[in-house]
Amino acid sequence: MPTAIDGASLPSRSKLAGLDKSHIHDRLPRLTPRKKAPPPQNPVPAPETVPLPPPVDLSHFSFHEPTRRILSPHDHELFKASPTYSLVLSFVFSLSEAAADKKISSIHETRVPDILEKVSSILSAVEETIDQCPPADQGGSRFGNSSFRDFFDAIASQSFSWHSLLGMQSPSAIAEVSTYLRNSFGNRARIDYGSGHELNFIIWLLCLNRLSILPPSTFRGLVLLTFPRYIKLMRKIQSTYYLEPAGSHGVWGLDDYHFLPFLFGASQLLHHPYITPLGIHNELILEGESDEYIYLDMVRETMASKSVKGLKWTQPMLDDISGAKSWEKVEQGMRRMFVKEVLGKLPVMQHFLFGSLVPATEGMSKEEEVGVAPEEKESEGGEVMIDQDEVKHVHRDDAWGDCCGIKIPSTVAAIQEAKKKGEEDGFRRIPFD
Repeated sequence: MPTAIDGASLPSRSKLAGLDKSHIHDRLPRLTPRKKAPPPQNPVPAPETVPLPPPVDLSHFSFHEPTRRILSPHDHELFKASPTYSLVLSFVFSLSEAAADKKISSIHETRVPDILEKVSSILSAVEETIDQCPPADQGGSRFGNSSFRDFFDAIASQSFSWHSLLGMQSPSAIAEVSTYLRNSFGNRARIDYGSGHELNFIIWLLCLNRLSILPPSTFRGLVLLTFPRYIKLMRKIQSTYYLEPAGSHGVWGLDDYHFLPFLFGASQLLHHPYITPLGIHNELILEGESDEYIYLDMVRETMASKSVKGLKWTQPMLDDISGAKSWEKVEQGMRRMFVKEVLGKLPVMQHFLFGSLVPATEGMSKEEEVGVAPEEKESEGGEVMIDQDEVKHVHRDDAWGDCCGIKIPSTVAAIQEAKKKGEEDGFRRIPFD
């Protein structure tokens, strides 16, 4: 049976010899290199920084203590379409941009504003309060220490005098603003801490900005001086009172407690001449540069708090992000994550507090109307869904299953308990590593 390649169909050797070989290359098909497929583009554009609105006019202004208003998915959607949502984004991204390409030590190249020194003195007073409220003996338990509630109450009792240092005199204004400060150190009832409490600290600074106490000229100092001071303070609070991570998986594999240091830190490294995202795996870079860059400091502390060596095991998302081509990509991704995973997640935002400086929008629920306890007394922390007859708790299926306040001991607590027992420090190897 004849085949496609048949000797009869091929030119004879004599015919081939008679061909003009000088032009044979013109008869051959040209070989063109394949074009590389373009890298995949993120279909979600990085959110931009909108201008920050001017401070509020206090001539006709009424203050009131903040309460929760996001008590249902509908409330959450109203919030995301509100001016307050834009205000929070504008403030956070303005802070981030103020620290772009700046080392922490650069804040001392010019005179630090007096108001930032006063804010730092408040954080120092908070640290002194820790020493006045020592942790109770829990018999080796790694869960939240009940003495945190004494610390929390002591903070509340000193708030008026602390805010008077900032020039605030109105009791109603202090009552509103101080609510954000004390709730930035964790939840009194659950003795936990997460990105929502970290956000409360930012909202405290935002309230001071709305009152013209922290103008935009202080933003760089807030990121490079005030915020690192707050993070170090929180590490002491977490290790003293064993605050439990508010979510069962930490902050999406970045850190057990924090998120914003990675956004601000990526902005610091935006155009760094030699530190790349992969540099977080270089121990020499972490040792030499962590005191200058918030992102690297967070990586160093995260690695030190784990009993297993290797970010791919302990912080897989942080490990994945290190493969980005530039810090610009990382910073843009952090912006998207803040929008989607912090402001965009109901299990986080159901604890957000609204007052007069950071107001709720029309139509959002009220705690007293639906019969839920205030944030500082509410222990379960699950989503509240409102229907015609009653208030129901609903388990969320889109947030790692951490809506119900699942109690999870912190790795910080494990390290502290190991030190008490005199156990040697060291990494535990993964069996298949």
